Amino acid sequence: MIKVLFFIKGENISGFSLTGHADYGDYGKDTVCASVTSAALMAANTVTEIIKADADASAQEGSIKLTVKEDSDAVQTVLKGFKLHIKELAKEYPENIKIIYGGVKQCLK
Repeated sequence: MIKVLFFIKGENISGFSLTGHADYGDYGKDTVCASVTSAALMAANTVTEIIKADADASAQEGSIKLTVKEDSDAVQTVLKGFKLHIKELAKEYPENIKIIYGGVKQCLK
């Protein structure tokens, strides 16, 4: 199962962490894993390379993390779009994706 932890600071999303594997299909053919990974990398790359926000991003086998140090409307738009995308995927694949909210406010849904 992929666990997606959203870091919450006040009313805003300050980053996310993905861990695990979807186990929906064979390695290299797991469409759920590919969908989540692609969306996470696009969000992280948009925040760091296009918006150029001050943020830490890392990606390893089975793990992607983004922590935003500088908040802006543009960053929030990307992160809220990513959250919406992951929520929709989790509705379709509840056995493969789990969403967790962390930080000060636990229920920014």
